[in-house]
Amino acid sequence: MMAARWFAGLMTGTVLDGRIDIALLRTDGRSICEFGPYGLVPYDAAMPARLEECLQAARRWNFEGPEPAVFAEAERDLTIAQAKAVAAFAEGHGIPLSDIAAIGFHGQTVLHRPPVPGHKGQTRQLGDGPLMTEITGRPVVFDLRSADINAGGQGAPLCPCYHDALMKFSRCDESVAIVNLGGVGNITWRDRDGRLFAFDTGPANAPINDWIARHGLGEMDVGGRIAATGTVDEDRLATLLQHPYFGAPFPKSLDRFDFPAHLADGSAVEDGAALLTAFAAAAVGRAVALLPGDIRRLVICGGGRHNPTLMDAIAHRSGVRTDTAETLGWRGDAIEAECFAYLAARRVAGLDASYPGTTGVPAPMPAGRLVHPHGSATLPASGDAG
Repeated sequence: MMAARWFAGLMTGTVLDGRIDIALLRTDGRSICEFGPYGLVPYDAAMPARLEECLQAARRWNFEGPEPAVFAEAERDLTIAQAKAVAAFAEGHGIPLSDIAAIGFHGQTVLHRPPVPGHKGQTRQLGDGPLMTEITGRPVVFDLRSADINAGGQGAPLCPCYHDALMKFSRCDESVAIVNLGGVGNITWRDRDGRLFAFDTGPANAPINDWIARHGLGEMDVGGRIAATGTVDEDRLATLLQHPYFGAPFPKSLDRFDFPAHLADGSAVEDGAALLTAFAAAAVGRAVALLPGDIRRLVICGGGRHNPTLMDAIAHRSGVRTDTAETLGWRGDAIEAECFAYLAARRVAGLDASYPGTTGVPAPMPAGRLVHPHGSATLPASGDAG
């Protein structure tokens, strides 16, 4: 069994907030031993626009033909920025980079297509693991989704493995599920036999943010204040919820743009914000109903928990008590970055990170490629389900 060591996790979400999430976690790949520092490091001013250009190019490309040329430059710039950021962050908190056992480097998702009958899925994250290793001198775990996709899985969500560790850390039973509200929402639940189940619930912050930005009112609906002044068109919401995704069996996953902001077109800005907020909440309610258990508490993490209008809507439309991650002593903003530190530890220890109940892979498997300084990247092999 691997001794507990410090691992770093790096995350940039699909909401493109212009910042790098960095978290340090001390773990043996099985248990959470110590929560380390967490923080947000801004990209340079040009990076958010460059990443937005990549997202637009990715949708035009749609995995057909050569990759867009913009990917290569953006991938290099993103990797250099995150490598420098994690080095400065660790040493700024009194942990020499040499004490970091490995870096979990998620990169930036630019396109994700889940599998459909007869065809494997496809996914692309920008992030050059060997370059990060060259800059930092530390082992790096990257390309965390491709092996799962190639094995027939969804490639997402990846956080359930860490959510499970958090639930064990806080001794949660099967009445509790975790919901992460990022650009897309996802839910994690463990049954009384210890089996882990997870899937993407539907849209979360991304369409709300895009709607607000399109109307020149900022990057997001801060505090849900705009949605709170609008009226939900319940008939229109009911029509949105007829989409086959919500009744489909899990595991299942989504791309950031599968449910875009233009679903609210024709609405006043306040009413559109209210509709998209209610849509995100109702999607969580549908997800809870799909799980084969008596869920009596939802613990919410991710940026969406800062939106009280969304939180109230989730409680109303799911009929379940809704709490923030902080009520259990967790750091709700840090969880995704912590997750990739944890996944790096599991990859180094040879432990599995995705499962039939979370991504639909035929058998449990590790996540990501591990590259060592002055060495070549290694593909994941079957590991211990641990």
